[in-house]
Formats: sequence, structure tokens, C-alpha cells
Amino acid sequence: MLHLPKMAAAAVIASSLMMSAASAQTVLRSSDTHPDGYPTVEAVKKFGELLSEKTGGRYSVEVFHSAQLGGEADTIEQTQFGVIDLNRISIGAFGTQVPEATVTQLPYIFRSAEHFHNVLDGPIGEEILAAFDAVDVVALAYYDGGARSFYNSSKPITTPADMDGMKFRVMQSDIFVDMVGALGGNATPMPYGEVYSGIQTGVIDGAENNYPSYDTAGHAEVAKFYSLDEHLMVPEVLVVSKIIWDGLDADVQAAMREAAKESVGYQRDLWAAKEIESKAAVEALGATINTVDKTPFIEAMKPVYEKYVTDPALKDLVARIQATEG
Repeated sequence: MLHLPKMAAAAVIASSLMMSAASAQTVLRSSDTHPDGYPTVEAVKKFGELLSEKTGGRYSVEVFHSAQLGGEADTIEQTQFGVIDLNRISIGAFGTQVPEATVTQLPYIFRSAEHFHNVLDGPIGEEILAAFDAVDVVALAYYDGGARSFYNSSKPITTPADMDGMKFRVMQSDIFVDMVGALGGNATPMPYGEVYSGIQTGVIDGAENNYPSYDTAGHAEVAKFYSLDEHLMVPEVLVVSKIIWDGLDADVQAAMREAAKESVGYQRDLWAAKEIESKAAVEALGATINTVDKTPFIEAMKPVYEKYVTDPALKDLVARIQATEG
């Protein structure tokens, strides 16, 4: 992406960081597309509390939830240009901008939640976070986004053949489009906020997401069939604008990294509780949940891996992820 001239960058920093004359506190604006109370929203609030403690009250965070600052694609660009200071974003929304992060979007790359955590909490996870520097954001930590599965308005999905010709909403990601295509479905990228009406009006047959999103967005009201194939465990990532980051003192940068890491356990606990709560909620709405044999779904992903994992370094990264215990 284009870099702002130094004078323009300084102007952006000055306008983006809101100063309170009374307390000399810098309030950092953070974006999230999820509603207030959602685990990622609450985790960034916790991050802000920790950052305030670690900086003696010099810095705090205001979270703009419910896509108040825009959809994920729009807010990524705003964060890159320093208009938004912080952003909680799905790695999937970055598409293929960060090759190392693209690997985490590969279907079935993570075998379980334990495997997911073991990879991201170790050196591989740090390696992927560092790769975000190349796209003008500094990635601080991962949050859980749960396992994503398909849901639709007409029938349970038990085999890839059941998806033949069905239209599913996906994030704006080439990998996710190709994933649905490899399973025989038709992928329809669209903003998250349009999914409910899209299913309700028949523009799409369904979508794919985790239990909490299926629940809190009301999708279980219009798509009663949730098929637990768990094709994706896409990490959420907390990022700060590189323009903003470069304007911070080293001690504040260190405090920000520490606060982000410390907020991870808090978010995971909230996430685990939310998954249980949301599963119960969608079942109460009458959703039908079925498990599937993942083997034919995994086998169908071979062309997706062949297309996106061509670089030797990425092949090595995939191999190291698959070799990680969990």
C-alpha cells in the first residue's frame, strides 16, 4: 500500500490520538464488528484497562463495537493509514496480503482447539505476528474465533455432495471462495451485516461461522441447519496502526505488547463460556445440529492447498504446523 508522507503521517497521528487536557491521557480508538459484550470486544476493553495500568493512566482504549467505524475491509485500510488506532480483525479479512497468515486460513489446518492454541502460543505464532509489519500494522496478539461450520436454511449437510449448487456467504477471501467451490457450493462474498437478510430473502442459502456468531447475529432464526464440519479455525488478531506505533515511546510499545498478551487468557475464558451459551441458545430456537465425517471434506481440499501453498517457505510452515502437537 502507499505510505503517507511524513508530514501527513504526523497530521494523522495528531488528529487520531485524542488528548484530554485534564488528565493528559491519550485515548486510542479500537474497532470491532461484533456487538458489545462479545468476547473479542470485552477482551479489547480488558487490554485497554491493562494498558492504562501499565502506563500510569497515560493511555486508554475506547472500543467502537458493532461496526460503528465500518466493516472489516474498510477498517483495515483505515488502520493502515492511522485513521483508526487499533483493530480487532479476523485474519481472514486480510485475505492473502500476509502470506504467512494465509496459512492459518487453510481449511482443516488446525485439528483441534488444543492444536490451534499450541501453534499460536509458540514460535510459529510469533513468526506469523511479525509478518504483519509488511502491511503497515503491528500485530499484538491472537484471540479465539472458534471453529467455523456451515449452516443453511434447507437441510443438514453430511457430505460434500449435499452442498452441490448451494450458495454460501463467505468473507472476502479467495481461499474461502475456493474452499466452498471445492466442496461443490457457490461462494458469495458479502458483508457480515447483510447475511441475515440474504438468507431470509433467498439471495444465499446459508453461511459459515462459529456458534457465537451464528447466535448473536440471529442467523439461527433464518438458517436452522448447522452442520459441524469445523472447516476453519481462523484466528482473530489485535493490531495497531504502524503509523501510530512508530509514534509511541519504547516503554509504551512494550506495555502495549504485554497488555495484549495478558488479555488473551481472559478472551479465551469468555469465548469458551460464550460457545456453551450460544449452542444452548440456538438449540432453544430450534436449530438442528449434526456432526459430519470430516474425511471427504478434508480430501476435497487438496486443490486448495496446491493453489495457495506453492512457496517452499509456506510449505515448510504448513509442515511445521501439522507437526505441532495437539
